[in-house]
Amino acid sequence: MITVKMNRNPDGRISHFRMTGHADSGPYGYDLVCAGVSAVAFGALNAIEALSGVKMKVRRSEAGGFLDCVCPAHPETQNQEKAQLILEAMLVSLRTIEKSYGQYIQIIDKGGADHAET
Repeated sequence: MITVKMNRNPDGRISHFRMTGHADSGPYGYDLVCAGVSAVAFGALNAIEALSGVKMKVRRSEAGGFLDCVCPAHPETQNQEKAQLILEAMLVSLRTIEKSYGQYIQIIDKGGADHAET
């Protein structure tokens, strides 16, 4: 199972997220849940850098199954707003995948708008 943990600052902004595990929803190379989650996450990271100029601190495993991203503490406000919007859009996309394939992905959003851990 892929676990996505979203951490937020007291003001509700996403400060950090970590994705761990493997979906195992299909054979290697044919795992559509893994492919979808990876595309959403890496697309969001690329969009943050390209559209906001914010450089996330990223660690990942070459073997897969691990992605750890930290938002910088004090980027320019306008750039931070753009980055936050992209991160929230990423979360919406991941929740869409979770709704259809919840047996393969779990999202834990600490301090999210609904203040619930799913």
